[in-house]
Amino acid sequence: MPEEREQLKLHHLQPAEGSKKKKIRVGRGYGARRGAKAGRGTKGLLARNTLRPGFEGGQTPLAMRLPKLKGFRNPNKETFALVNVGALNVFDAGTEVTPETLRERGMIRHRGRVKVLAEGDIDRALTIKAHKFSASAIAKIEAAGGTAEVIS
Repeated sequence: MPEEREQLKLHHLQPAEGSKKKKIRVGRGYGARRGAKAGRGTKGLLARNTLRPGFEGGQTPLAMRLPKLKGFRNPNKETFALVNVGALNVFDAGTEVTPETLRERGMIRHRGRVKVLAEGDIDRALTIKAHKFSASAIAKIEAAGGTAEVIS
């Protein structure tokens, strides 16, 4: 019968040679070789336990690199959903175009006021109701035979 090998058991396991290193106990007196200052040198920031918040090792900290607040945000700013005259050609001639019909078509997203701008050309007579028009948009709408009505 071949020689029986000893079965491997849990208590036979041990870590690889040199993989476990003993922790150096510092600050335990001169007899332990690392007493007094515990290998941290003399005084200064690095001899202490923690660094101050925001310290980046001598590099200019982020808080100093970023600019301070400038300008302001106007709380009374009016925002408009913008629609160009050229985009209104999807409606049939003689149609009354209101902010509601524009929303239904998906031409404007947010609720609120609508402004019509003069980008593009319009080739049909439409009655357009909006909160604001650019002067050149009114000229193009009226040249096509339509009307521009301002809603309050």
